Amino acid sequence: MLEHQVGYQLKRAEHALRMQMDAALREIGLTTPQYAALSVLKEQPGLSGAGLARRCFVTPQTMNAIIVNLEEAGLLVRRSHPEHGRVLQAYITPKAEELVQEAHRRVRAIEARMTGLLSQEQQQQVMEALQGFADILEKESRKESDRA
Repeated sequence: MLEHQVGYQLKRAEHALRMQMDAALREIGLTTPQYAALSVLKEQPGLSGAGLARRCFVTPQTMNAIIVNLEEAGLLVRRSHPEHGRVLQAYITPKAEELVQEAHRRVRAIEARMTGLLSQEQQQQVMEALQGFADILEKESRKESDRA
C-alpha cells in the first residue's frame, strides 16, 4: 500500500512543508526557491550560479532566473571572480540580510509546529535518519554516474 512506503510519506511531508513555506514567505515577498538561494548565499557568499544551483537542488537555468529576479529586487549582487573573470560570484545585500532573518524566523516556526510532538532526542533521530537516507542515495547516484 502506498501509505506504507517511506518515499511516499517523505514526499507528502515535503509537499506539506513547501505549501506552508510558500504561504509564509509570500507574505514577505519571497518565493521558497529565492529563500533557499539567499539562505545558501548567507552561509557561503560568493558562490557562482552553478554552485548555487547545486546547493539549492535546481538546474542552472532555473537558478539563473532566480538570481536575475533577486538582483532586480536589490537582494543580490554579482561580481566577477578575481581570477576567473567570466565567473560571476553572488552576494546578498544588507536589505536581503534582514529579509533572510525574518524568513528564517517564519520557517523555524513552521518546523517547530511540524516537529512539536517529538522530543529533542526524537527530533535528532529524525534528522539523522533523513541525513542517512540522503547520504546513501547520493553515494549510489555518484557510483552510477562514475560508471556511465
